[in-house]
Amino acid sequence: MQTILADFYTLQSYEQAENGNYVAYIHLNKDHDIFKGHFPGNPVTPGVCMMQIIKELTEEFTGKKLFLKSASNVKFMAIINPFETPELTLQMDISENDEEVKVKNTTSFGETIALKMSVNYKNLIS
Repeated sequence: MQTILADFYTLQSYEQAENGNYVAYIHLNKDHDIFKGHFPGNPVTPGVCMMQIIKELTEEFTGKKLFLKSASNVKFMAIINPFETPELTLQMDISENDEEVKVKNTTSFGETIALKMSVNYKNLIS
């Protein structure tokens, strides 16, 4: 899998249900340069990076090259500190047709929900 966020995270494993739902388990690389600048001494995973991870995982699961069309109900509910909570669980409800892919995501660590969002991606290769 080619990724913009090289070495930022590792997909540890994932499970796929018959209805298009996926549960992905990722591990954040606490030593990545992004965390040195965001923020020095108090690392926080940038929201835009979380959104990119969801896009990359959706591309991996669907086998499609995608472009963000719209995002709604984007709610960052907890800080993701890679030193304290590097293991994340992403629940992804993916529905797709020839032209677009829709994803409803909930990202959590332990019992804490960190991110909820709904996104629509345009399929770049129809």
